[in-house]
Amino acid sequence: MALKHELDGKLVVLIGGSGFFGSYVAQQLLSCGARLRVASRHPEAAFKLKPLANLGQIQFARCDVTKPESIAAIMHGADAAIYMVGAFSGDLAALHKTGPAIAAGAARNAGADAFVHISALGADAASEVYYAQTKAEGEDAVRAAFPKATILRPSVLFGEDDDFINMFARMIAGFPAMPVFGPEARLQPLWVDDAARAAVNALADPERHGGKTYEIAGPEALTMAQINRAIAQAQGRDRLFIELPDAVSSAFATLTGWLPGAPLTQDQWRLLKAGNVPSGDRPGIKALGVSPSPLGLFLDRWMVRYRKHGRFGVKASAARR
Repeated sequence: MALKHELDGKLVVLIGGSGFFGSYVAQQLLSCGARLRVASRHPEAAFKLKPLANLGQIQFARCDVTKPESIAAIMHGADAAIYMVGAFSGDLAALHKTGPAIAAGAARNAGADAFVHISALGADAASEVYYAQTKAEGEDAVRAAFPKATILRPSVLFGEDDDFINMFARMIAGFPAMPVFGPEARLQPLWVDDAARAAVNALADPERHGGKTYEIAGPEALTMAQINRAIAQAQGRDRLFIELPDAVSSAFATLTGWLPGAPLTQDQWRLLKAGNVPSGDRPGIKALGVSPSPLGLFLDRWMVRYRKHGRFGVKASAARR
């Protein structure tokens, strides 16, 4: 007989739960028996989760994190909550600082036992990048409103349906040569399933994890050049990678970063150049009971659709030999 999970039957509010990371956290919570309220400006984006839930296990609510009355309404009856809203553009102060503070205060007023705030690796109030500044200010605001909140600072997340690995995969599949911005910049990518497990574990044990900040990342640090080459190898493609000097990358971000859909903004370039690895000053993902999986464990399977002949491409042929 399976042991009952700590979150079984508990009502958990996922604020911003309709996004990429949110859908994985939702799946983890549903498997634990939690009842979910997915709150978002566009909750219909999370309707794909319906088949994964038992009758009455999941509900959807429309909310605006900049409006206290909106957050208070969706927090009614909550046992726990996770704030997952984040962006690189728009009103970052509202999304990363004011919004989390409102949500944490509403969770406290609703009597919630646990609150998890998703921040970002590199959050720093002294940073020249506004994104990193507001993320750090949001952490302080959450802590003031809900002192026993758990703050998670994840590295860049990857998954089969992400916008990170797949962006490079599409370019590598489509062009014989491509530039590599910040080729020596080090990242420690984290599998989204591992990140979701860490968030749920933190939520399930506020006595142990409450009041702490965790830097959660994958098991290996990779340079941007290594990541691009690993993707090309998994596709079975021989590509020319042009490793751009920092001055060229910075100029490119400055000249084109303001354009809609630009591949690299000035702030993103600064964050990339700084790297995305844990500082070592905070506990990591293993302290949350998760042993992270490396990117290389998944690439051969995920890159099948980008190979010249799909599953009948060069990698599959090589495997048969």
